[in-house]
Order: sequence, then C-alpha cells, then structure tokens
Amino acid sequence: MSETLASLRLKIDRAKDLQSVVRTMKALAASNVGQYEKSVSALSDYYRTVELGLRTCFREIGTSVTPSKRKKQMGTGTVGAVVFGSDQGLVGQFNDIITDYAVKKLAAFPGKVQVWGVGERVYSRLAEAGLPLVGLFAVPNSVKAITPLIGQILLESEKLRSQDEDAELYLFYNRHKTRITYEPVSQRLLPLDETWQSDLAKLSWPTKNLPEVIGNSEETTRAMISEYLFVSLFRACAESLASENSSRLAAMQRADKNIEDLLENLSGEFYRVRQSGIDEELFEVISGYEALSRSRSSDHRKDDD
Repeated sequence: MSETLASLRLKIDRAKDLQSVVRTMKALAASNVGQYEKSVSALSDYYRTVELGLRTCFREIGTSVTPSKRKKQMGTGTVGAVVFGSDQGLVGQFNDIITDYAVKKLAAFPGKVQVWGVGERVYSRLAEAGLPLVGLFAVPNSVKAITPLIGQILLESEKLRSQDEDAELYLFYNRHKTRITYEPVSQRLLPLDETWQSDLAKLSWPTKNLPEVIGNSEETTRAMISEYLFVSLFRACAESLASENSSRLAAMQRADKNIEDLLENLSGEFYRVRQSGIDEELFEVISGYEALSRSRSSDHRKDDD
C-alpha cells in the first residue's frame, strides 16, 4: 500500500520527536561521563595517599597475618560478590558483559557463593544465570549518592565476616577506558592478606623526609584500612557509573544515526509522493484543458456549418 502525504508527515514528525529525546539523553550521558571521570581521577590521587599511609603503618607495626594461617583460610570460606550494573536500560551490552564475566569467575570458587547485585537490570540477569542472590542495591544517581551505597555494602560485608571469619569479598564492575569503551574487571576487597600488606610496605616514599605514625599505631592502621575499603568501593562504583553512561552514550549515538537515516528515507519518500501528486494534478489540468479545447473546436465547426 502506497503511503499518503499525511501518513508520511506523521512518521516524520514522530521521528523528529524521538530524535529530540535521543539527543537529550545523549547530552545527559556525555555530561554524566565527564562527572564520573573527574571523580575517578580525583580518587586516584587520594588512593595513592591512602596506600602511602598504609605503607608507613605496616612498616611500623609489621604484618599481622601469618602466611600459613592465611594460606589455609583462603578458598575455604564463603565468597561474597558485589556485581555493579544498572537500574535503567538503553545501555547496550553493559549488564550482559559484567554478568557473563562474574559468572565465569565465580564458577572457579569451590565454596559457598553469595551475590549482591547493584542495579535491577544486572540483578535479573544474575538471577537468570542461576547465581545465589542475597541482596539488591539501588544504583546511585550522582556522585554524592555513592557514599550511602558504600555504607550499605560495608554493613553487609561485616555481617558476612561475622558469620564466617574466612569469608572473602569480591567486586565485579566495568572499568571505564575511553569515552565510549570499558572492560569487565574484578577485585578482591577482603580479606587483607599478608601479600597485600607486604606489597604496600615495599612502596617507596616520594620524598627524602621519612614518615612516622603519631599516636597509637594500631588505631591509625585500622583508620587507614577503613579509608582503603571506602576508596576502593567508591572507585569501583564510580568506574561502573562512568562505564554505564559511556555505554548509554554509544547506544544513543547509534540511535541518533539510525533516526537520521530514517528521516532521510522518509523525507525522500515524502517529496516523491508529493511530486507524484503534483504531476497527477498537472496531468489532470492539461487533460481537462485539451478536452475543453477539443470541445470548443468541435462547437466552432458546427457553428460554421
């Protein structure tokens, strides 16, 4: 069935309205990417400061976990996993990528696994994959909203460790790479084993002035470890949010290009149909004129006779 001018005009108007929405979402995603990129960049400097603080503490008090004990504990306790995803759609393969990565990694653990999902979309995909889910967190909608989420995760991790002192906590999230690309990564957050402490203790101090811990060394160390956990969780969440908006930006760019192509095709069809209508009207006018001319000529000949 051929399209009418009215139906084509309606389709063009709807496509333009959709394009306006897509471009608004694209601009919002680009703005959010910039916001979370700045947050991740700022965290890098602070993370380095925390590492240097821990380096000083560990050198002063020494390591607190014996190798044999930690080696025995590793892999025997419950594995808790926090998987960062999205609450909203229009993010391409963002949730699928991190879900597949988490499922593959967690399959290698022989013990009991408990999973928390950050975001309804990734939570449903984790459920479809058959992972044992124990909780759902909402995705923060701004940098300021990340801190309350960290508090909830730390509270759940404390509950897990109180039930099983050998429990481990892993983070799974998409790490932001470029404006529209990312990659899935994982990080073991807890426990803080001797290898981790030894690596930090080997860090070189950036100046010639040797540092020292003022006050109680153990209290200072616990405070620095709390900051380490906080900044690690904050960075993982910020990286995930930056990646989510990068994926949404890429999806909106593809949608904008598709709508632009559709509008070009619809506009071409609209002008073709309109020109066809004009040609038909001109043909009818010319045909009517020719018929009228023949009729008048015939009448003139009859009058002459």
